[in-house]
Amino acid sequence: MAGLGEALLTTVNKLQDLVFNTIGNDSLDLPQIVVVGSQSSGKSSVLENIVGRDFLPRGSGIVTRRPLILQLINVPSEREDHPEDSEIHVPHTPASVAGQDEFAEFNHLPSRRFYDFAEVRREIENETSRIAGTNKGINRQPINLKIYSPHVLSLTLVDLPGLTKVPIGDQPTDIEKQTRGLISEYIAKPNSIILAVSPANVDIVNSEALKLARWVDPTGKRTIGVLTKLDLMDHGTNALDILSGRVYPLKLGFIGVVNRSQQDIQTNKPLAEALSAEREFFRMHPAYRAIAPRCGTQFLAKTLNQTLMAHIRARLPDIKARLNTLMGQTQQELASYGTDGFTGKEHRGALILQLMTRFATSFISSIDGTSSEISTKELCGGARIYYIFNSVFGNSLETIDPTHNLSVLDIRTAIRNSTGPRPSLFVPELAFDLLVKPQIKLLEGPSQRCVELVYEELIKICHTCGSNELSRYPRLQGKLIEVVSDLLRERLGPSSSYVESLISIQRAYINTNHPNFLGAAAAMSSVMQDKHEREKKVAVAEEKRKREARRRKELNGVNGAATPEDEDDDEQQQSVVPIRAAAKTQGRSMSPAIGRDGHRIGQGHAASLSGGGSGQGGGKDSFLNYFFGKENGMASSGPLPGQMPGMMPGGGRHVSQNYEPSIAASFRRGDTRPANLQTEYLGEEAVEDMGLDDPSGPALTEREQLETELIRRLISSYFNIVRETTADQVPKAVMHLLVNWSKDSVQNRLVSELYKEGLFDELLYEDDAVRQEREKCEKLLGTYREAARIIGEVL
Repeated sequence: MAGLGEALLTTVNKLQDLVFNTIGNDSLDLPQIVVVGSQSSGKSSVLENIVGRDFLPRGSGIVTRRPLILQLINVPSEREDHPEDSEIHVPHTPASVAGQDEFAEFNHLPSRRFYDFAEVRREIENETSRIAGTNKGINRQPINLKIYSPHVLSLTLVDLPGLTKVPIGDQPTDIEKQTRGLISEYIAKPNSIILAVSPANVDIVNSEALKLARWVDPTGKRTIGVLTKLDLMDHGTNALDILSGRVYPLKLGFIGVVNRSQQDIQTNKPLAEALSAEREFFRMHPAYRAIAPRCGTQFLAKTLNQTLMAHIRARLPDIKARLNTLMGQTQQELASYGTDGFTGKEHRGALILQLMTRFATSFISSIDGTSSEISTKELCGGARIYYIFNSVFGNSLETIDPTHNLSVLDIRTAIRNSTGPRPSLFVPELAFDLLVKPQIKLLEGPSQRCVELVYEELIKICHTCGSNELSRYPRLQGKLIEVVSDLLRERLGPSSSYVESLISIQRAYINTNHPNFLGAAAAMSSVMQDKHEREKKVAVAEEKRKREARRRKELNGVNGAATPEDEDDDEQQQSVVPIRAAAKTQGRSMSPAIGRDGHRIGQGHAASLSGGGSGQGGGKDSFLNYFFGKENGMASSGPLPGQMPGMMPGGGRHVSQNYEPSIAASFRRGDTRPANLQTEYLGEEAVEDMGLDDPSGPALTEREQLETELIRRLISSYFNIVRETTADQVPKAVMHLLVNWSKDSVQNRLVSELYKEGLFDELLYEDDAVRQEREKCEKLLGTYREAARIIGEVL
């Protein structure tokens, strides 16, 4: 059994050497004993007693500022005059202290042996200052020390900085947080055995070491308690209950030790005498006499050795399983970098073709959404193209107002220009064509931007199609990206031209027979309906105002006096009547007929649109009244007074009736026209939006107001049709001419451009950084395999 235990410790020591020298202690958690205790609790003295040598730095404040990983390796004695020492190893006896067959080695000085342990202390101090600095700060990088001796039991101990509460001198202000973090990092590993050192002259409930140990090991299965300074307790007190496990139970128990005092250290009292004094203390003390065999440094060393062997035996299968996992991960990473076996001259063409195919497949799968490396954090690949089509392009089209850049003056000018020198009976269709084509042109900007966004997204996709194996050859990767970028750039021009032609096609022919087009009749009916609704609102408001006026008059009649508000209402009522009368007699046409004597001889009457809803024909009569000048309830058989013989009844004019050819006359008519007629047809909000309430703005006749609103609604209706068509056709064109064409052509283009034997040497140039990473992976894999072989020797 002892032979198996020594084999286990030897195996772990080999693994530790392998891990410390190659991969670091973080990747593989090996069994070890971690020493934890508060500052000045006697940790260093316990370790020196176990080793039997003075080798640890001493002083005030934090002395241990880096983890010290101490490997104690038992070696047979080389002395021939005492062959029994090579068979029975009893450390810490007076006969075992002397001798030159023990030495120390540091991992950072592998070729140097230290036989003088005072030099070991100085080297620890120098190495600590070299990494952690000269102040009192701590550092996580460990110092690895091996001590070979026939007088020690094989152990692996980790000495950590002591816990402290208050920073002293030039210590960092967060020294307690740093120390606790470092200690917790080591004791939290499940393969670590915690050696919690607590002074016996301090109440056990205040032990910081036991507090930290319970936090990571609440059941106490892997914690060993050590009580120091038992000889410094007050007279009449003892720690027998603690050592017996009745106060703070631990599965591995408590062990009491007596270290050298500060005076003994200053007088260089030999450790052999100190150990003898310790044994005598426990043998003679009345309280500890019964448990003396289970106290002292020698019993502590044996317990640690046995506990560590049992722990290694229990944890070694888990370590082997962990090694198998690490080997699998490393092999997978190494495969991603490629191997040297496929880079010969006879394989270069096949390698380049393989990498090209993987690049093209990755490009296509990223667009189709079938890639194995799909991000879950953000949209990528084809999903972003869909987002461009649906959200970016669609929203940009919806935000376009088809008439936001058309003022009332622009529409009126277009209507007048489209009629030339002739008067018009109907709204000229040429004006609609003239105005709607520039509005369709507004769709070209978002459409071209959609093409550019998809092109940019395809460029991003080709930049993300690399892999670890491809990154091994940066020049090949750069050429692949360059060829695909050129391919996309070639398709950008035709795609943009086709999208531009889609907008030009819509502008080339204005199809007013489209089934979804509103049409002139429906548009006019809508205008009339809106006008009737506004008139009703005005009438209701007027009626309400009259009722309020009558109510105030009645109240004033009772009081016998009139208020200023009543006078204002009367004046307002009187001023409204002439305006309404003028509105009814105002001419409907753009220019009233002018006689030879310069007087107005035939002024048309405005169509009484408010009665259209109740008269015969409803909205249709209103529409016909608007175009042919028919007035509601007026059907005279002969000309009215002042009407020329050529005029139609009801204020309509004969085709040969003369118009005033001057546009300025319309503005003059606008000056004499009542302002509230614009509000009657368009509403107050519409008047304010179009600027008609501005005295400096254009003055519109009743017919011009209707024509302007009619053209505006027709433009909006036709623009919506073209917008829907564009929103459907542009994404299809981009997918066909740019996206799908690139997917179908990328493989052929890569092969035709790069599969040339003269380019093989240049394309297969390997990056130095990637080569170093591959070599590191190979070395790491070899380390794991060697560790698995070492474990296999004992399992």
